[in-house]
Amino acid sequence: MNLDHTTVSSALFLLFVLVTLYVVFRASRQNTKATDFYNGGGNFSGFQNGLAIAGDYMSAASFLGIAGTIALFGYDGFLYSIGFLVAWLVALLLVAEPLRNSGRFTMGDVLAFRMQQRPVRTAAATSTVVVSVFYLLAQMVGAGALVSLLLGFTDGAAKNWVIVGVGVLMIIYVTVGGMRGTTYVQIIKAFLLMTGAAVMTIMVLVHFQFNISELLGAAQAASGNPSFLEPGQRFGKDVFDEAGNLDALKTLFSKLDLISLALALILGTAGLPHILIRFYTVPTSKDARKSVNWAIGHIGTFYLMTIALGFGAAALVGAEAITAKDKAGNVAAPMLAEYLGGGAGTVGGAVMLAVVGAIAFATILAVVAGLTLASSSSLAHDLYANVIKKGNATAEEEVKVARIAAFVIGGLSIVLAIAAQGLNVAFLVALAFAIAASGNLPAVLLSLFWKEFNTRGAVWAIYGGLFSAVGLLVFSPVVSGAATSLIPFDSGIAFNWFPLANPGIISIPFGFFMGWLGTKTSNERNYAKYAELEVRSLTGAGIAKAVQH
Repeated sequence: MNLDHTTVSSALFLLFVLVTLYVVFRASRQNTKATDFYNGGGNFSGFQNGLAIAGDYMSAASFLGIAGTIALFGYDGFLYSIGFLVAWLVALLLVAEPLRNSGRFTMGDVLAFRMQQRPVRTAAATSTVVVSVFYLLAQMVGAGALVSLLLGFTDGAAKNWVIVGVGVLMIIYVTVGGMRGTTYVQIIKAFLLMTGAAVMTIMVLVHFQFNISELLGAAQAASGNPSFLEPGQRFGKDVFDEAGNLDALKTLFSKLDLISLALALILGTAGLPHILIRFYTVPTSKDARKSVNWAIGHIGTFYLMTIALGFGAAALVGAEAITAKDKAGNVAAPMLAEYLGGGAGTVGGAVMLAVVGAIAFATILAVVAGLTLASSSSLAHDLYANVIKKGNATAEEEVKVARIAAFVIGGLSIVLAIAAQGLNVAFLVALAFAIAASGNLPAVLLSLFWKEFNTRGAVWAIYGGLFSAVGLLVFSPVVSGAATSLIPFDSGIAFNWFPLANPGIISIPFGFFMGWLGTKTSNERNYAKYAELEVRSLTGAGIAKAVQH
């Protein structure tokens, strides 16, 4: 690609990295105790935390994956936007305030409040790491595709080095800045992303004289598919055999896969570890509610803009050009930016592509930092301090272990992301949502709202949902037996006996069922402790004392 393009891109990447590193190092000077590392001291306002939540949530899946899916599959791609947004109603109504009132640093704090510490915290830490690693894969795959486009990399080795670079940066953000530094990075990123998406949306609408119908018509015409604006291009579509007859069984599986995806998207947010810990960074439950309200406003506005970005890319860039650069469609938004700036080879196109690419890169770095912080905090606070050390670890020891854990998780994510580069990032995030909804959500909800719930129920709910989701995923077309599988289709290796790409429709109910079954097969009951948790979750009584302690 031309010199102007790569020069501007490199300069903007370097500028953003330097600015955020400066912010992180400045924030690290305020980290004087463990609470600063885990929850930033719990002093962020509702508006600040809402913007940080939006920055944590509007990931590479939102900006790159959804825009790409809409550009390639039309209406069906928009289902991701709807699912991601509606999910916040579950988080607002059922989780945000009770969780803020009941815990201190991690999801394990809430689960262990009225149960045996060691088995519950071990399960919580395990689930947190698995969900975070799956989510990390999506961001780092997106980073590889994005930076390779912007800097003109064509070989696989260059993409691999990009992924390694992102991994190193996220480790620095977490180990140096903790929650405080990570939050500031997320706030900066949310502002940049909203601004960039708004500018692109306006430019797309101006191109079509603010006529949405004309935009959609042009997208359909460019796709060459008269059904482009109708459901069923990617999800829930009819499947025909070689003779042209409807295959009823495969069609049924296709419909079930759509339902499974919807369940995962809507229920997954309330079980995502990096979202749950954000509710601890505000001083009161009122601020937790305000955080979610602000987050919904920012996120909802952004997802409305993805309509213009996705269909704009379909109409102006075209699916063929997009898939030529990245078969999963992850570069649709940057390529749209290049077109809006004047096209390939122009200074305006190079500048627009570089600016949008830098914003997307900021998006990725902010999200991976939040994910790494969530998983490393859980390993240090739940597993090391409360399981291995049985509550006798010092605050300094906890933070040291959290930093070591960040290195380990970062290294693991780098290796796995290099192997998963052929998958759409929105699809990868949907898998993380399914795992979170299957293991974490049943344990959290049953702990908060069912007085009979006990240790065995919590452990069985987490492990049952977690292992069923991951197990079904291993034996699904995601891993083998399909053209887009992790294991190449032409390798002859296929063990995809589970027909759905998203396991949520099976694993989410199974997680709740295992929580119920574990509870009913155990005689452990602690109604007094549940009554204390209920008062605490509804009123916040006791949380200030716990934080001071």
